[in-house]
Amino acid sequence: MKLAALLITGTLALTGSVAAPAAAGRVDAAPVLDWSRYATQVIVAGRPPASSEVLLGIVHIAIADTVAGLGHGQPFHVAVRPERNASAAAAVATATYDVLRARVPSPGLETTYADYLAGVPDGRGKTRGIQLGRSVAAAVLAWRAGDGLSNTVPYVQAPPGPGVWEPTAATPPVDIVLTQVKPLALRSRAQFRPAGPDPLTSKRDVAEVASLGRKDSTTRTAAETEAAMFWSEQTAQQWSRTLLQLASDRHLSLGAAAQMLALVHVSAGDSVIACWDAKFHYLSWRPVHAIQRADTDGNRRTHADPTWQSLLNVNHPEYPSGHSCFTAGATRALQAFFHTGKVPLVISSVVTNTERSYPDLAAVRSDVREARILAGLHFRHSMLDGETLGSQVAGWISRNR
Repeated sequence: MKLAALLITGTLALTGSVAAPAAAGRVDAAPVLDWSRYATQVIVAGRPPASSEVLLGIVHIAIADTVAGLGHGQPFHVAVRPERNASAAAAVATATYDVLRARVPSPGLETTYADYLAGVPDGRGKTRGIQLGRSVAAAVLAWRAGDGLSNTVPYVQAPPGPGVWEPTAATPPVDIVLTQVKPLALRSRAQFRPAGPDPLTSKRDVAEVASLGRKDSTTRTAAETEAAMFWSEQTAQQWSRTLLQLASDRHLSLGAAAQMLALVHVSAGDSVIACWDAKFHYLSWRPVHAIQRADTDGNRRTHADPTWQSLLNVNHPEYPSGHSCFTAGATRALQAFFHTGKVPLVISSVVTNTERSYPDLAAVRSDVREARILAGLHFRHSMLDGETLGSQVAGWISRNR
């Protein structure tokens, strides 16, 4: 079963056709890849990266546990008696559809699911597949009921002062709801809470971002500006596309694709939950305020520049870096899945309409680290602590799932 996604006047329409049979002994991963792709399109529409990734984690747990119920791989949360004769296409489609319908209702979802199922041959396998997918989805939804992701969380500004974050946009702080969301796998949001930002008396990272991250910087090169913009795409969307391409390039089986996608999305999802816990615990100011108000920080080695503006802007506390937490969570999960950090990746960006090739996963983390400094969004210390946090989360999940 193949799904070709078309964006038509703001709604998603998909057409289905029967895929060629997989090689003997290998079950085609197409249902997993197709419904992962569609779920991403539904979830990221109008939603920030961090909360998108948590929802992707939930969906991919349902997908992986459904595939495990077909006899391929180990479940993440829901263990069911294997239905080896069930249709994988019907099972994966139903599990994804049921979770999306409950958590991310979307125009066109019903039609997409119906059209897809119409392409699955009728019979006992299709019926069993629908039953399996529905059973797993119901269990996943029951488990995540009341998980906090639908909460309304008002932002209460801490007393302003040196080092204290204040919103950098007129809109509410981005994804503050994650401070109340139950993790997907971790024991608690604060399980790996980092030690905190540098004291105001430190100057080690301020000069770097002041020079390179300024909107009208004369020291940042054109190539460096392109790097900053490359990584400014909606992160969950960019990484989902990367993972699907990796699964396709590696010719992963149905079970392997489901396991890989779930491990990465769950690890990245919990990484951002832990990250947002730390962000709103420490409430550390962004470089834009640290540099504009440097005359209030009590540090003689910093100098105020009221005209300074960052190349990019995001509206949530600076420490630790969300992008760094996310990237480390994703890459360390890939390292655990493939048992090596030497996983070449090709990543594209719809912002710059370019691709970047990386020889290994460490190179991806390094590029993101520099890009967010070049964007004027983060101090280096925040990038490094974000990497540590994401790595700890992914490592713990890989060992304890």
